[in-house]
Amino acid sequence: MVVVPAPTTGRTGPAPHPPPTRRPLRRRVGRSAGRPRDPTGPTVAVPDRPGATTFPALPADAFPNAGNAFRPAPPGNSRWCYRTGKPTGKRKRKSPRPRGSGSARRPCPEPGSARRDGPVVRGAGARFRAPLARRISDTTGGRRAIPWWRPVVAHHPKLGTSTTMAAASFISTTIPYVNARPHVGHALEFVQSDAFARYGAMSGRDVYFLSGSDENSLKNVLAADKEGISARELVDRNVVFFEKMVGDLEIDLTRFIRTSVDADHLEGAAEIWRRIAAAGDLYTKDYEGLYCVGCEQFYSPAELVDGKCPEHLVEPETISERNYFFRLSRYQERLLELLDSGELRVVPETRLNEVTSFVRAGLADISISRSMERARGWGIRVPEDPEQVMYVWIDALTNYINALGWTRGDEHYERFWENAEHRVHVVGKGVTRFHAVYWPAMLLSAGLPLPTEIVVHGYITASGQKLSKSLGNVVDPTDLINRFGTDAVRWFLLADVSPFGDADFSEERLVQRYNTDLANGLGNLLSRVTSMIVRYRDGAVPAPGPVERPEEELAAQLLESDRGMHAAMEGYDHREALAKVWDLVRRTNAYVDERAPWHLAKAGDEVSNAVLDTTLHHLAGSVRQIGRLLQPFLPRPAAAVLEALGSDPVKVPGADRWLDDLTGTPVSKAKALFPRIEVPAED
Repeated sequence: MVVVPAPTTGRTGPAPHPPPTRRPLRRRVGRSAGRPRDPTGPTVAVPDRPGATTFPALPADAFPNAGNAFRPAPPGNSRWCYRTGKPTGKRKRKSPRPRGSGSARRPCPEPGSARRDGPVVRGAGARFRAPLARRISDTTGGRRAIPWWRPVVAHHPKLGTSTTMAAASFISTTIPYVNARPHVGHALEFVQSDAFARYGAMSGRDVYFLSGSDENSLKNVLAADKEGISARELVDRNVVFFEKMVGDLEIDLTRFIRTSVDADHLEGAAEIWRRIAAAGDLYTKDYEGLYCVGCEQFYSPAELVDGKCPEHLVEPETISERNYFFRLSRYQERLLELLDSGELRVVPETRLNEVTSFVRAGLADISISRSMERARGWGIRVPEDPEQVMYVWIDALTNYINALGWTRGDEHYERFWENAEHRVHVVGKGVTRFHAVYWPAMLLSAGLPLPTEIVVHGYITASGQKLSKSLGNVVDPTDLINRFGTDAVRWFLLADVSPFGDADFSEERLVQRYNTDLANGLGNLLSRVTSMIVRYRDGAVPAPGPVERPEEELAAQLLESDRGMHAAMEGYDHREALAKVWDLVRRTNAYVDERAPWHLAKAGDEVSNAVLDTTLHHLAGSVRQIGRLLQPFLPRPAAAVLEALGSDPVKVPGADRWLDDLTGTPVSKAKALFPRIEVPAED
């Protein structure tokens, strides 16, 4: 176990001058980002702690470019406008909302007070890196972490660079069982979530992107028994395959949490249990039901299909034992209010309707523990009851806040959960009920903020049947990556697979989309444009000449593609977003053919040279925008596109300024970015 001193804004020693009289800073709580306290305020002593970090008092000009991030509270009952920096006037007070809604206001500590006074404990299994927006915005080119309460350099595609505090967003995948190797369905969820996280960072948000492994399930124990090894040996071996998939797919996680060994998770799950018990929402009773080990879920007879689990097509076991139950029924009306008001948003609407119908039909209390005997001694013990372990879903769901260190008062929990603008879970349709009903009810009971969005994707199927380790029809993503490359796999999952519905997988379709869209489309375009600039203008983008109809049409398409891509991603539709980007790729290729730069260069007269300059200038601008828009989806190729055009990925202007700073930019001939995939002919 590694003990790391907690970051603190407390400071010791006398102030360099009498501190100014200031009102306590107000902090926006709930779905808004919190405002850090003023670093130039008065100093206070921090309680002595071994290894504690203290900061000296800072001069008033310590952060000359901090914008509005460190302003004191405005006069009266008002707030600062983050755009103008001026007080906005009186603020309407709302009636307090029920506990756990994430919108209750609480006073901020006095300026300069110590935020935390305990050590940060990072347990075994924790894998931590600084949140995405902070890493990509490090102007030194490194990937170092910086304290969240320091000003963040955020780059917005239209607003440019700002050093004010970026709005915080949290996004997570579900944590997969590690009873076997990953399949391409897991890859879909990881790639989708990665695109959403990268898009948020590109849009100027400070993003915390979480995933991990669900290691406490009974199916892990049964899989280990079949192999004649312990459950510990099985999960330690198989989690490596998931971590490798994350790396191979270029998934840029902030943290990967392991639920069987992570100290934050073990303590957090127990604390949630205690809070639910303290709220009077736990009781014990004898229970008998139909249980599918593959789903780790009880089913009613009406939910079965021909007497079998609808997911795994096997007959569930009849289980009878004494368990703890959670009073889910107590939260039916509150959940309906949250769903109907949009405070808890489920995407797409069809899934929202399913969840709402399920809740409205009446919620029954659910079993949330298992006997130690049936769990084979594997799992997180129920506090104060050594004969029971937590039901795996109750344990697993808590990972989302446990990873943020909520039980030890970590600033990441405050910023990326309590005060986050978005708290998003990306989940498969088979686990919607757990995330949109059970998890919010647990948080309501525990008095903690709820997620804001549940984004539900469909399944990747084979001949219409769900890919499943239990069914034995899995497609190994590592094998696909080894044979076709990371770009081909990411492209297929994001450009071809529906973000919300089921999609049938075939290698032929993957190869076709890659060759058509990337090799023949973008790859060919980049090669043509960079080659012509190098050949005709010695590798420097020329100043433009007169603009005519073809340039106006290209500009119109660029603006339309930019708006469409952003609108689609705000709605979590990655396939539609890429369709909009590819409208620009096709229009740019058509512009090349329409202007025919090779004919203009051959003509050599003054008019032709002016038109050639205009053409090459606009081509460079359009391809640069394509590289910018591709960053959330194909990060490595997008960086290569921008590098060939001599552009810094974090400084590319938005679509409304797409031709800014182009003239004179050095351009190098691009290497083959997307080599064609040749599939051997069958005998």
